[in-house]
Amino acid sequence: MRRILEKRQKEEPATAAGELAAPREAHDSRSAANPGQMTHPNTPATWSGKDRMIAMLLIASLLLAYHPAWHGQPIWDDDAHLTQPMLCSWLGLGRIWFDLGATQQYYPVTHSVFWLQHRLWGDWYTGYHFINILLHGVAALLLLQILRRLRIHGAWMVVALWALHPVQVESVAWMSELKNTLSGVFYLGAALVYLRFDCERSRKTYWVALGLFVLGLWTKSVIATLPAALLLLFYWKQERLDWRKDVRPLIPFFIVGAASGLFTTWVERTLIGADGGDFNFNLLERFLIAGRAFWFYPARLIWPADLMFIYPRWKIGASTEWQFLFPALALGMIALLIGMRKRWGKGLPVAVLYFTITLFPALGFLNIYPFRYSFVADHFQYLACIAPVVLLVMGAIRAFDSWPGKARLVKPAFGATLLVALGLLTWKQCHMYSNLETLWETTLARNPECWMAYNNLGNVRLNQGRTEQAIVLFRESLRINPNNAKAQRNLGLAFFRQGRVEEAISHYYEALRINPAYANARLDLGNALLQQGRTEEAITLYNEALRINPAYAEAHINLGNALLQQGRTEEDISHTQKALELQPDNPAFQNNLAWLLATAPQASARDGARAVRLATQACQSTGGKNPLFLYTLAAAYAETGEFSQAVQTAQIALHLTGTGSHTQLADSLRKEINLYETGHRFEPNP
Repeated sequence: MRRILEKRQKEEPATAAGELAAPREAHDSRSAANPGQMTHPNTPATWSGKDRMIAMLLIASLLLAYHPAWHGQPIWDDDAHLTQPMLCSWLGLGRIWFDLGATQQYYPVTHSVFWLQHRLWGDWYTGYHFINILLHGVAALLLLQILRRLRIHGAWMVVALWALHPVQVESVAWMSELKNTLSGVFYLGAALVYLRFDCERSRKTYWVALGLFVLGLWTKSVIATLPAALLLLFYWKQERLDWRKDVRPLIPFFIVGAASGLFTTWVERTLIGADGGDFNFNLLERFLIAGRAFWFYPARLIWPADLMFIYPRWKIGASTEWQFLFPALALGMIALLIGMRKRWGKGLPVAVLYFTITLFPALGFLNIYPFRYSFVADHFQYLACIAPVVLLVMGAIRAFDSWPGKARLVKPAFGATLLVALGLLTWKQCHMYSNLETLWETTLARNPECWMAYNNLGNVRLNQGRTEQAIVLFRESLRINPNNAKAQRNLGLAFFRQGRVEEAISHYYEALRINPAYANARLDLGNALLQQGRTEEAITLYNEALRINPAYAEAHINLGNALLQQGRTEEDISHTQKALELQPDNPAFQNNLAWLLATAPQASARDGARAVRLATQACQSTGGKNPLFLYTLAAAYAETGEFSQAVQTAQIALHLTGTGSHTQLADSLRKEINLYETGHRFEPNP
């Protein structure tokens, strides 16, 4: 039977090229006997033992290809996505869902999965990477089921090529892009279930599909294009779309998808900062961006050389005439394929339209924060590239089928060689994501004018204590982009660490000139002025930082410290309490408040029992190995009259100080031990 079908396919070239699927009788529309169901093109394919073996081989291949990423450290915004200390509790899980702004983006399912992973393995980053790789593998297997339901030839090759292609590395090796792999699972799962609903017309199946879609939107709203993709599939399989059977059931999908997309657009603009001069493009300029991006992504699929984390940001403007070729050619090709669909088949225009619609959120018509650095990124085409991969595989199958008899041997050999080559490229690409230093060094080697990479590599050098190198990198970032407020602030931090306070202050002011709403620079400027004894000016700056960002916990802490220098202890306690409310699981904040409650100069401000509870929590979070936290706990015990506990705790802290690095703390502990042994509470210096 298979030979008969293959022979018949060769006799129908229009079907093979344009329809991408099995023989023409598989393209019947709804049967007259049961118009509510699609015929067998949308029936599930059974799994054989061979399929299971291939699936296991694919997962093993993914684990092997992504081996360099197994132990990758956090990069760029991973720290903002991995669960923060203030969100690790059950209360924090509630904030993930109901406190807009508690997480970097409002994707509660994504951050709930991060929360769960933190509960399971904490900072063991290999666990996060394994989950991403396995989710990618699950997405590939779901895609296989969809392709088989649609009777698309070469389904296994499509899936393997899509899964192992190096353009997917950014989505899989970057921990933050759990958003992509998990939303991909929900997207493909919802599509698969909906195709089943389209056959069965079961209410339960419909609600499962809608539920998966909503979960996917709460993972990453870019999948809002799914209902449009489903309509394209139905149009491809049928002569026309039926309003009652095809369109009307998808209306709720369109509504929740549109609402999610609009909400995410608002969040990107108002909370994340995708607004301002870097995003001020008129409609014509946005068409130019979209036209160029349309061709950029297939080119990276066909020739995946020099893949980058940050691609050069194109200079867009109507004055450069050649840029109009990109949207003109894109629109012309789409119009030609649609116009010739009766002759060439509907498969080609449907595939191109699927690619365009799925990629639409990242084509430049909507503001997304990464456009500040580049208009394109590999992870933007995670799902959209399915269609080009299908076209490439089908084109290769047709080319090999036109060869003489030896093609039977050449085709699998070519396929295996291609997959091995892609796997090796993926393995090589993964090394870039091993740590921050490697990421930014590789980015600069491939994109030497990336001002953001200079700035971020400078941060790495600054944290390594290589301050002079950091200063050079910050200045290079400013050479390329003089309006880079972050580089100005970081340059100020570098000078501040060197004790060059006046130079630091000048760069903080410059950062504020560029971005008056830059709360961090106000905090840093306040710190510098406080060191110079300009306490009132520092207090003003801390208050301004809190006006800009009321949830800025560090500003509350620093404001409290400045107020304490003026003897305003109760106000210090109030601001430290607010900081702890913002980050209830932060051990440093717990310790700060415990110290104030145990040692405040005014007896009315002290609360020994609460100080003990807070200091105990801080010590437990660090495994009882932080001598400073134990120092606070000892003072809290003394405040409650538990002097034996105070002495014992202080002695443990003294033992942990060792010799050399904590000399001043050790001296203080010896004095406090003598004080507690005589039954006296801690008394602050007059």
